[in-house]
Amino acid sequence: MQNPVKKMLVALLCVGLGSIAVAGEPITTLRAGALESNSPAPAMAKPINSDIREIRNFPEQPPTIPHNIRGYQIDLNTNKCLSCHSRKAVGQSQAPMVSVTHFMDRDGQVLSAVTPRRYFCTQCHVPQHDIKPLVENEFIDADDLTNK
Repeated sequence: MQNPVKKMLVALLCVGLGSIAVAGEPITTLRAGALESNSPAPAMAKPINSDIREIRNFPEQPPTIPHNIRGYQIDLNTNKCLSCHSRKAVGQSQAPMVSVTHFMDRDGQVLSAVTPRRYFCTQCHVPQHDIKPLVENEFIDADDLTNK
């Protein structure tokens, strides 16, 4: 046998034996269940529904949604969020108005309505849920970081 052919056969043999050894170990997730098993889906977490504005952790962080939005229709024709947060509705709803940046197009021109690129609120803004984190969070708030 030639030397390159021997090396190729040895490499294939090592890969084959390695895959056999790994195949015996079950693959698990952060939730500690094997991927092959059909475990029941966990119950949906309850959304935080306090209507209290959360403090932002860093500059330019989009505000989180402090209420439940299940069942809100946000599509090309309808945006349920704007029924309370639009310029016209905030007087009656007392909800915070959509930021003025949401009325600017990419060229900085101010529009009379929310720009299409900011129309789908849940691309940036998310509701919070009362859950136990899957992994430990070591995030340091921007103010705490600058005070050190």
